[in-house]
Amino acid sequence: MKPMNAPEHKSAATAPPGGHASAAARPLDAVADYYTQKLRRFGATPLGVDWPNRPNQALRFVQLLKLCDFSQPRTLNDVGCGYGALRALLSQRHRRARIDYRGTDVSEAMVAAARRRWRHRADCAFEVAAGATRLADYSLASGIFNVKLDCPLPAWEALVAHTLADLQRHSRLGWAVNFIVPPAPGQASPPELYRPPPEHWLAHLAQHQPGAEVTLLRGYGLHEYTLLVRPPAAAASQALFNQ
Repeated sequence: MKPMNAPEHKSAATAPPGGHASAAARPLDAVADYYTQKLRRFGATPLGVDWPNRPNQALRFVQLLKLCDFSQPRTLNDVGCGYGALRALLSQRHRRARIDYRGTDVSEAMVAAARRRWRHRADCAFEVAAGATRLADYSLASGIFNVKLDCPLPAWEALVAHTLADLQRHSRLGWAVNFIVPPAPGQASPPELYRPPPEHWLAHLAQHQPGAEVTLLRGYGLHEYTLLVRPPAAAASQALFNQ
């Protein structure tokens, strides 16, 4: 069902305000069920969250983590955390970093698996939620927009827009997300996947988060791109640090 090099991942797009929570909940319920079934079939593995293998999954995390400076203690939100694979990569690549990690996911089964896996760590916690549940230094979300299933495109893009605003509200120093690239001309793509051009969300961020520093990453060997977003104050501090 997924195209080669464009695998899906759990969605944590959050319900927009204004009385539409019940309508918005339906696609999220469907996505939660989709990934719960993946977990039951494949267990707490990359296939259990629809990534083909561990290196493929880790490469996406590496791009998102280019946002983060772990030279001092940090708090980190992992939205759409699945079984906590990002926590494992942090332990491998940033062993000396002091990171207070909190993962959230719309699938209760995923959160239960993550809690079992990381029950011995006091510096991480997991919650069933559609988005971040606290203000943190950084918020990361890998693949949460990729699978819209049968949700109409306008409704899905409203969820994406609300989720980006929610990530901004819950992130002091910045946040990062990724998307599958659009299909090439003449290439078939399953209708249940969401594959927007980067210009769409770059324009959205320019309008709705003016002054933010947005970095577009692509060309890292996968059919996708990553957006790193720093709010104006954090971007100014980073610029001074780089001088």
